[in-house]
Amino acid sequence: MDTKELLKKVRKIEIKTRRLSDHIFGGEYHSTFKGRGMTFSEVRQYQYGDDVRNIDWNVTARTNEPHIKVFEEERELTMMLMVDVSGSEFFGTASQFKNEVVTEIAATLAFSATQNNDKIGLILFSDEIELYIPPKKGRSHVLRIIRELIEFHPKSKKTNVAEALKFLSNVMKKKAIVFVLSDFIADDYQHTLKIASGRHDVTGIRVYDKHEESIPNLGMVQMQDEETGEYMLVNTASKKIRMNYGKYYSEKVDYYKDSFSKSGAGTINCRVDESYVKKLLGYFKRRG
Repeated sequence: MDTKELLKKVRKIEIKTRRLSDHIFGGEYHSTFKGRGMTFSEVRQYQYGDDVRNIDWNVTARTNEPHIKVFEEERELTMMLMVDVSGSEFFGTASQFKNEVVTEIAATLAFSATQNNDKIGLILFSDEIELYIPPKKGRSHVLRIIRELIEFHPKSKKTNVAEALKFLSNVMKKKAIVFVLSDFIADDYQHTLKIASGRHDVTGIRVYDKHEESIPNLGMVQMQDEETGEYMLVNTASKKIRMNYGKYYSEKVDYYKDSFSKSGAGTINCRVDESYVKKLLGYFKRRG
């Protein structure tokens, strides 16, 4: 992709997702994810109904009139976007690939965080850490994240969610808001998820295509595993093959739901042909 085309794509995503974050998600994001606590703001004269526990006795003694300390919420937070860039993300039978929807969701979340003056970081992962961008503030930083999401070429096509969560725990020592965006066709990550959720506010966003859920009866079909690159001839007319695939897929989805539920982490399920706007808004409102 040449620079001109890349910038055009970045700008298109910015216009769409920034409008969403400005008009829809800004307030919801703010109320959903609280700051770290209360920080001192100013001293003012006591008014009827104020909490007497907040009286500033030094200023009161100096002025001979009761004054109280005013506190405000300490808003600055850090958001970490963890994005699966393995081969299975480059799949889609509707109007968009999964990775394109993931990019839009990530951009919307990033602009919502920017609106609240929070830092945003990015981890791109396959079965290894492909890219780490440390958390920073500002529009130009968000645009860099969007550029990477659009044009990054991973070294591996496989997936290892546990490895990504381990890396998160190593680089983020303070509590962060963490969104893990993946199709979660993976396993063996429940333990590391539990550790990460104990320290951070974690939400899994499962982005999937409806045609992944089952194999239609199309006779003999040549298929390719996006993560291994292996080609195979599959007899989709076989009821047993279709049932085995359906069972395999259901097990992965159940493992995802069970793992996040047991870890106390949130989940959002978003099909590529559904509105991720409604899904995010509904999630924020339920949590707010």
